[in-house]
Amino acid sequence: MACLALAVTLLLWSCRAMAQEADDEPAPDATMRPKLSSNRWQEDWSVLADPALRTEPGDSLKYIPLNAADPKSYLSLGINLRERMESVDDPNFGVNGYAANTYLLQRLQIHADLHLDEHWQGFVQFEDARTVNKRVITGADRNPWDLRLAFVAYTRRFDAGTFKARVGRQDFAFDLQRFVSLRDGPNVRQSFDAIWADWETAKWRFIGFVSQPVQYNDEHPFDDTSNRHFRFSTLRVERLVFGRNELSAYYSVYSKDNARYLDAAGNERRDVYDMRFAGSAFGLDWDLEGMAQRGNVGPKRISAWGSGARLGYTWEGWAWHPRLGIQLDAASGDRRPNDQTLGTFNPLFPNGYYFTLAGFTGYTNLLHVKPTVTVKPVARLSVTGGVGFLWREATSDAIYVQPNIPLPGTAGQGGHWTGVYGQLRADYAFNANFTGAVEAVRYDVGRAIRTAGGHDSDYLGLELKFMW
Repeated sequence: MACLALAVTLLLWSCRAMAQEADDEPAPDATMRPKLSSNRWQEDWSVLADPALRTEPGDSLKYIPLNAADPKSYLSLGINLRERMESVDDPNFGVNGYAANTYLLQRLQIHADLHLDEHWQGFVQFEDARTVNKRVITGADRNPWDLRLAFVAYTRRFDAGTFKARVGRQDFAFDLQRFVSLRDGPNVRQSFDAIWADWETAKWRFIGFVSQPVQYNDEHPFDDTSNRHFRFSTLRVERLVFGRNELSAYYSVYSKDNARYLDAAGNERRDVYDMRFAGSAFGLDWDLEGMAQRGNVGPKRISAWGSGARLGYTWEGWAWHPRLGIQLDAASGDRRPNDQTLGTFNPLFPNGYYFTLAGFTGYTNLLHVKPTVTVKPVARLSVTGGVGFLWREATSDAIYVQPNIPLPGTAGQGGHWTGVYGQLRADYAFNANFTGAVEAVRYDVGRAIRTAGGHDSDYLGLELKFMW
């Protein structure tokens, strides 16, 4: 109830701020204020050292000076609140016997960002994620009052480049977040207890980290843990090419004790090799990524792969700025059960909304083709429609839902065809702090899911997000 009361208060505050904001032109100092980010720790509120720029409600708490002689020494407080109503007809297509369910997901985050000078930063964020009326609770749905982020960061600029380091509980987001993400789609975001370092110089960036992914519990507050039984470490290099286009590659080691797959069980170690090329030019945009995985699960060898591509063209000079896009995705399945090789692709830490928010599609054992159209009828409104066609890469393996959960009874049953879905999504920015979204998905299942007892399914999600 306290969270709901706070939600009402913040929404009323946001409506007041929205009424004060001009519809067509931003406030004169808007370009000087930091843009609110999913990574709140990346915001630099030192611009408010000038009292004349403290024009928004709560600015006295966004910038609390600690040293009058050093504007980079300050404390900043902030809040994220997300309320999402979801209605799902036949979750997991009804294969598990789940009935239709309408429920509320609520996520509240409170943070404090401390800067002692331009070099040192301490960041702490608490998260309270709850559900109302949700019948089936997963590990990514509910986490009452816990520590989400808590790290110390150091930055030093040299003539040759910039060195950055972070130690503590933090999160990572690579590229489109296909495989390494903040996991913003589900209610509980993904964190890592990690040591991170990177070096940025000219067009190059080199990154390295070792981490233990945080494992979530919802029994009582502050019960999340990480341990040596689940580890993820990475070496990554990035390069700007042909202007601002991005070329990157990384090598990761993913290890988890007592892992279980349909055709393998035991301690898992995956050597992950990833390469990506993304950019834009003359109205075209593209994002291409490929990943290979080797290693073992128990006595079985791993030989798996995944790939994704998003391409589009935007007519900037036209009304509504239409963008025509195509999304292509593929990931391997296990082609030969009971042999000594596991071909099932592990999507690692997917973002949960790369396909849709409905959760009907996991990035394992699939072939996916999705044409889309996006338009912007007004400056703050974006509308996207798409149709996704799905097949299995290997019929001997299961059909998977997010993140990589096999549907019972689908392995070895039916053909390659999985189904087709239609998606319609609208996003609207009421102002810099308050956004809303609505998404509808209709999934018509193929024979393999029907044979397993599944049915067509519908999803509707309504979301309001407040950031301060």
